[in-house]
Amino acid sequence: MFAKRIGIDLGTANVLVHERGRGVVLDEPAVVAITDRDNIVVAVGDDARGMIGRHPGTIQVIRPMRDGVIADYLITEAMLRYFITRVVGRFNPIRPEVMICVPVGVTGVERRAVRDAAEAAGARRPAHLIPEPLAAAIGAQIPVGSPRGHMVIDIGGGRTEAAVISMFGIVASESVRVAGDKFDDEIAQYIKRRHNLLIGERTAEELKIAIGAALPDEHDDPTAQVRGRDQITGLPRTISVNSSEITHAIQDQVGSIVQTVRRVLEQTPPELASDVIDRGIVLTGGGAMLRRLDELIRYETGVPVHVADEPLTCIAQGAGAALDYIEVIERALPTEEESLIGEGR
Repeated sequence: MFAKRIGIDLGTANVLVHERGRGVVLDEPAVVAITDRDNIVVAVGDDARGMIGRHPGTIQVIRPMRDGVIADYLITEAMLRYFITRVVGRFNPIRPEVMICVPVGVTGVERRAVRDAAEAAGARRPAHLIPEPLAAAIGAQIPVGSPRGHMVIDIGGGRTEAAVISMFGIVASESVRVAGDKFDDEIAQYIKRRHNLLIGERTAEELKIAIGAALPDEHDDPTAQVRGRDQITGLPRTISVNSSEITHAIQDQVGSIVQTVRRVLEQTPPELASDVIDRGIVLTGGGAMLRRLDELIRYETGVPVHVADEPLTCIAQGAGAALDYIEVIERALPTEEESLIGEGR
């Protein structure tokens, strides 16, 4: 009765932690800095992110999550231990009850890796897992327990997931490894090809946030100054880039997201598809804040689309709130053994 109950949005780009009764108490980048010689952790989160592109050769700055799943188990465990300790306290002997979000299409092995890492980092056994679209829907105050169809699109850092949910279960879903990080990569490559200017991932992300858009706007085409290193002379240079260029740079990735949404709608049973048309599609995640993305999806699908009130934090909020429905949720989701059988293992 004295244990804390926390929900963790273990994302590719950021980790958010929700504590029951306090709301979202932690929001930091999923980045860890370690020494190259003996693999000692020297910084986690904001401190580690500040080292990207500025660290000496004796330090590695690592993002242990790739496409929403664990790419480096030991570094992920160390990162989780740091964040859980930040919330629970260093000398608290009572392990917290933890709910962690995972992509809807992860394998049984990947699910087990997340659970093992959380338990090794200090979570009470067993650590609970919930698909990200379901957590996003709960955090967005969607009544997912009702026998109605609700569609959620979660655009994170590593992947985009679209799902139709009914009675705490996922009826139809699709996942594509295109999201915020891919946008940043394409923007950096475009600036390199078009302007012969080399920029880092942080600069590309800042450019996306400042003037990025899913659709061009003839009446509003803002510009931004970009600083980088000239590819020809090797000297620092500043250029001006407009929003239309950013839209052109990411058009293929945005198109992949739209196609993912269309495939989920094609898989949805007719009765639930009718519910989705009535209630619309909800966008969550950091990528949902890309300007005019809701307009593009609405135009391509003919279904109303709106962005959740708190797209950045609603997944973590939903993970924390889902602990109240854990028995119902776990009955509606396949077990790890069933997932392994489905994979033919």
